Amino acid sequence: MTSTWPRKTLSIDQQLALKTAAGHLGREFDDTFGVETIERFLHSSYDEFAGRAVVLNYLPLLAEKFARQRLRALARVEGKVDDGKPVVLFLCTHNAGRSQMALGFFTHLAGDRAIAWSGGSEPATTINPAAVAAMAERGIDISAEYPKPWTDEIVRAADAVITMGCGDACPVFPGRRYEEWVLDDPAGKSIDDVRPVRDEIEQRVRTLLTELLSPAPA
Repeated sequence: MTSTWPRKTLSIDQQLALKTAAGHLGREFDDTFGVETIERFLHSSYDEFAGRAVVLNYLPLLAEKFARQRLRALARVEGKVDDGKPVVLFLCTHNAGRSQMALGFFTHLAGDRAIAWSGGSEPATTINPAAVAAMAERGIDISAEYPKPWTDEIVRAADAVITMGCGDACPVFPGRRYEEWVLDDPAGKSIDDVRPVRDEIEQRVRTLLTELLSPAPA
């Protein structure tokens, strides 16, 4: 796979890590997308995180993970993947608390029956530690997740879009199911204050899953 990297602003280690990431994505999506598309998504994903990264060493890994999600979404939008699994997108402002807890519950409860993604209108730099701790009490580890934006292909690939306080910044595409979950923002709150939000999210996710996975009426 031929790469247009390196960029002059990247360190040698970052250049090598991005070349490795491009190789991973190239092998995974070789039968689905061309080199140019794969690299464009990797490069734009890197740029998305570069402007607000706290630890630069993690940038290539974050870029690879986000590019992979975006390419999977694009494959669904273009009809190159049709596994029949419903896709849910959880959106909030910072993608650090509410939407991450919803993603954690959904992924845990759905298993391989459905797919969930998350995003934020103004992504934070890290996941809310109180949200991580509250989810750990439920046996769900969201510590490896990371705040990220949404992109057009991710929204277009979703069957249901669940918003949580992002207001007018939330994207609207025709033909999608939209729900607004009114929930307290756990930003800056203690774990004691986050637990009720977590518990409400769990109940809402369980209801949503039941609706999505119930057989359609004959």
